[in-house]
Amino acid sequence: MKLSKIVIAAAIVAAGASSLSTSAVAQAKEQFFPLLSYRTGPYAPNGTPWANGKQDYIKMINARDGGINGVKLTFEECETGYATDRGVECYERLKSKPGVSLIDPQSTGITFALTEKAPADKIPLMTLGYGLSVSQDGMAFKWNFPFMGSYWTGADILLQHIGKGLGGMDKLKGKKIALVYHDSPFGKEPIPLLQERSKMHGFELQMLPVTAPGVEQKATWLQVRQSRPDYVLLWGWGVMNSTALKEAQATGYPRDKMYGVWWAGAEPDVRDVGEGAKGYNALALNGSGQEPKVIQDILKHVHDKGQGTGPKDEVGSVLYTRGVIIQMLSIEAVRRAQERFGKGKVMTGEQVRWGLENLSLDQKKLDALGFNNVMRPLSTSCADHMGSTWARVQTWDGKKWNIGADWYQADEQILKPMVKAGSEKYLGDKKLTRRDTADCQS
Repeated sequence: MKLSKIVIAAAIVAAGASSLSTSAVAQAKEQFFPLLSYRTGPYAPNGTPWANGKQDYIKMINARDGGINGVKLTFEECETGYATDRGVECYERLKSKPGVSLIDPQSTGITFALTEKAPADKIPLMTLGYGLSVSQDGMAFKWNFPFMGSYWTGADILLQHIGKGLGGMDKLKGKKIALVYHDSPFGKEPIPLLQERSKMHGFELQMLPVTAPGVEQKATWLQVRQSRPDYVLLWGWGVMNSTALKEAQATGYPRDKMYGVWWAGAEPDVRDVGEGAKGYNALALNGSGQEPKVIQDILKHVHDKGQGTGPKDEVGSVLYTRGVIIQMLSIEAVRRAQERFGKGKVMTGEQVRWGLENLSLDQKKLDALGFNNVMRPLSTSCADHMGSTWARVQTWDGKKWNIGADWYQADEQILKPMVKAGSEKYLGDKKLTRRDTADCQS
């Protein structure tokens, strides 16, 4: 009897060890993606499709491809409500999870707070189309990746578009341009570029901050009515955008003289305003719709199987697609890292950072990934953590967005000196040093 009990006990221990071993192996083969999100509060209508696109792309890669070279993808969402303190709390809670890859803060304010934490934790920050404009300089910001554009590039492209419509940038002289902006780090980011362009071209810049979340703008639009700017640039997010368009309509400001950043150019911004927003223009950072192959694959492998994160008719919308792009770039960074550090292995944050810094997605690669007509090619380097600055301008016709044919790029002759000066100031203020070329291979 005693021997029997010993044998049984040994079997239980062995089974436990086997279970632990199996669990450890499974855990070791999982690449974890922390997903900061905001599905509650005044920014939820915009934050929700963005978050859904990211989740659905992960699910699709697992279902269609079995992960990345056999490594399963896992994720966990953490609700920030777009609040910086809650975003930092989410980061602190998720950063130590096994297999953590990178962080997409989904907020410029949270990005500011995490920029000093990331180097110590060795976790890269992907801030596609937002964050610190100066972090394009990879020699100063090793862990920040503002893919596809910054608020400086966005502001520059809008001014180029307006100038083109007038017959040349010189025609901006004497014009009055008002910036109606979210009074936060996000809204303040384009100001240095606009001020620089104002000096160059001789237009008057009027700055009109809007207190977050932006549901009360009557005083702002009374100022617009009084000063009668030739153009209004809208740097809003969430409920602020539709409120601005409604107030513009109420005060009689022409919507075709309004130009929004790419975070003010999605369906939730104009849907409720409808015909009242007709003529409104906004930057288009990416394509949308359900025609692209990647969207069709998500519908087939995720939504048709009842695994979709949100409603099916949301799939392919502007912000949903942007979430898909962000997650694709995250996954391709892991895949690129595996090419150097070992296929079929879970990558560390440091290794993923190298992958982010060595991406090369040409048109052929994008087509193979199903992203034709969704985004332009993107290639990063040690010095360039942005990789692309292309954007178009779209116009709301009262029912849908119509994207213009012209692609614009920010003027690097203006941007590069500003980025260099800004990054040098940041390094000086923080008592940090610029990376050397040897560090580029680390």
